[in-house]
Amino acid sequence: MNKRDLRFLARLITVLFGISVISVLISGELSAKGEDKSIPPTIEKTFKDGSKIRIRFLTDKIMRIQIAGQGKEFKGSALNRYGFIENIETNPKIKLSESKNSFSAQSPFFRLKGDCRTGEIIITKSSDGTVLLDQKNFSFDKRFSIVSFHASKDEDWVGFGDQTRDRLYHRGYIADCYVRNVVSYLPVPFFISTKGVGVMVNTTYRTIFDMCKSDPDNYFWKDYSDNIDYYVMVDNDFKGVIDLYTTLTGKPKLPPEWSFGPWYICRMQANDFEVVSDALNFRREGISCDVIGLEPGWMEKFYDYSTEKTWSKERFPIPSYNFNGPYNFINALQRMGFKLELWICNDYDLSYEEERRIKRQPSNSSDDHFTNSNETFEVDEHLTDEVYCDKITKKDEPWFAHLEKFVDQGVSFFKQDGSNQVLDHPDRLWGNGMLDNEMHNLYPLLWSRQMYEGFKEHTGKRPLIFTDGGWTGFQAWSGTWTGDTGGRLQTLGALLNTSLIGHSWATTDMEVTQKEGIHYGYLQPWSEIDSWNYFRMPWLQGEELLEMFKYYSRFRESLIPYLYTWAYHATQTGCPLLRPLTLEFPKDKNCRENLHQYLLGRDLMVGIYERKIYFPEGTWKDFWTGKVHEGNQTEEITWPDNRGGALFIRSGAIIPFGPEMKYWGEKPLNEMRLYIFPDEKESHFDLYEDDGVSLKNLDGEYAITPFSAIAKSNSTIVKIGGAKGSFKGQVKTRTWDITLHEEKPPVSVTNNEKLLAGEHYSWDERRQELLIKGIKAPAVIKVEF
Repeated sequence: MNKRDLRFLARLITVLFGISVISVLISGELSAKGEDKSIPPTIEKTFKDGSKIRIRFLTDKIMRIQIAGQGKEFKGSALNRYGFIENIETNPKIKLSESKNSFSAQSPFFRLKGDCRTGEIIITKSSDGTVLLDQKNFSFDKRFSIVSFHASKDEDWVGFGDQTRDRLYHRGYIADCYVRNVVSYLPVPFFISTKGVGVMVNTTYRTIFDMCKSDPDNYFWKDYSDNIDYYVMVDNDFKGVIDLYTTLTGKPKLPPEWSFGPWYICRMQANDFEVVSDALNFRREGISCDVIGLEPGWMEKFYDYSTEKTWSKERFPIPSYNFNGPYNFINALQRMGFKLELWICNDYDLSYEEERRIKRQPSNSSDDHFTNSNETFEVDEHLTDEVYCDKITKKDEPWFAHLEKFVDQGVSFFKQDGSNQVLDHPDRLWGNGMLDNEMHNLYPLLWSRQMYEGFKEHTGKRPLIFTDGGWTGFQAWSGTWTGDTGGRLQTLGALLNTSLIGHSWATTDMEVTQKEGIHYGYLQPWSEIDSWNYFRMPWLQGEELLEMFKYYSRFRESLIPYLYTWAYHATQTGCPLLRPLTLEFPKDKNCRENLHQYLLGRDLMVGIYERKIYFPEGTWKDFWTGKVHEGNQTEEITWPDNRGGALFIRSGAIIPFGPEMKYWGEKPLNEMRLYIFPDEKESHFDLYEDDGVSLKNLDGEYAITPFSAIAKSNSTIVKIGGAKGSFKGQVKTRTWDITLHEEKPPVSVTNNEKLLAGEHYSWDERRQELLIKGIKAPAVIKVEF
């Protein structure tokens, strides 16, 4: 039975028996209410103007809406073709119904109603009928498609990635999503409404969003393709929608644990002696550092886009007989505890490899060439082969293959520069048959994923991807920096906006000449100093700043257990490591446009460059001074002369610290510290640990240590559980020194109901802190007053 027959049968059942059935065909099957788990419940209808709509309900909270113009067929985007959108297989609880001029769907979370005469689609919240999305109309042009929506008066939106840095909310503005150098490195056609609904336009073409700028009551987007295709996600708040979005486009993947230590990238002019000298200076000065990186000067040919790149013979003369060590400069860096990063650029046609991966052959344009069969013509023997304008790409060789020799030498990861991924290629026909208007925004995704998978397949280790370009789903594959825009206040807008679409691994080029820049640079998800063309070495910035580098780098290194745990949490939920205040406190309008504060993990609030600090709900303790601030107010604050900004601990905080180290792994984690700010509401923290470098954590080789704390009227109770799980290299016995915020000295302290002698704890009246030493898990600490 063909599709027409099945549709006729469904309509006949409706007419004869009064049963509303959705007339939809998927892969030759009728799926009225999703009984077949492999086929999502689907609505397919024809509008009055002859255009068609198809709505597929992937989960109880996620749906895909496609509209095809008159005479056109539904089609996917390049994101679907190359697997950047997950194929979610669930059995959602969706009730579907239809009539001649309307259709509807209902799940436990939303209701949808559509009008075939007008093209209007309204999605409301199941619980209270709140309108979440109100599609008014749509239209097609030869060059683009437009979809328009009515906006509620109190509605606003976050999202769109790094396409603006001067705001977080977008009502009254244009969001132009197109990858461009400096202007928009990481634009993403995805936004979240304050009403708890997210929309992702399924395209790789340039997409411009007018969020009530032209019309204060309506918003629309213009997708420069002839296709209308978007996903809708429904949840209660920003975090819930981000979880859905990253379920659809990929959760971030945990990078190596050492990546959360400080990095340093040498001058472009550096040679092997300067690189080793820089590394040695970090160790001698007592500045913690885990990564040494090289800019494009390491190459024999400057900005070499080819697969023939080699080390500069003058600057990095590595003998062929000692190419893989043990006596070259890379091995010297490794012996000092450094990982090596190399700068690279790319103009390779990555689409051939993608087509191979989906087991399809790229189109061969030579098939369309005119062939003259007149055998009497003389044929020049030099004109018998195909000639390609692309002189770089080797069609049958994956791009990553030429980097394997550097990885074998000891290179830990590569810095994927914006050149040329952020530039247009207006006259290029790519190997997969795409023109640049479709391929341009897709290219950064292909590069990051091929880098990730190439490194993983070659080494069997956990990859680290570092780039500045991206599009929908980039958070699943790469970490980023804010491009060639420095490391001052304005770059925070990029970090905040990408965080609001589920991105976690991010950093800026630290501003090393300012106290404020050092403070900000060390308190990001990743931390990086880039000398580029200059002398940005910490020991050349003067004694005062040098001391700050020493303090902040050691503090950063000791904070890795906390950062790594919240990084793992991001891989499970999509909730970012760096959190805008509005993400954590979405109902507090004072948090909406705060572009100088953020949360690092759940429990640390960072303030940069400005002294007016807004304290959201709760209680906040100044990490530098010990002063406590009540929430829901703004205060003018100060910080010590040897610090560069504000740092506060949130009430309920449980923060683990490792020992101070020159680099991660220098010392075992058998002695650690906890900082706890107990709250009346019990708080929890699950310390995550694994071997830090392999992929065995994905097979369950990791450990979780649970903590909890609660402040009661006359006591504080802290619980440390035993580690659950195991991994290679796991510390078997560990002691904890615990610092508790307490407003008065204790009368007694017990550990597992045994009274502790006074020499095991001490009280700091000035900072209102109780220090308890030498606790082993499992333990129940009770402090009575």
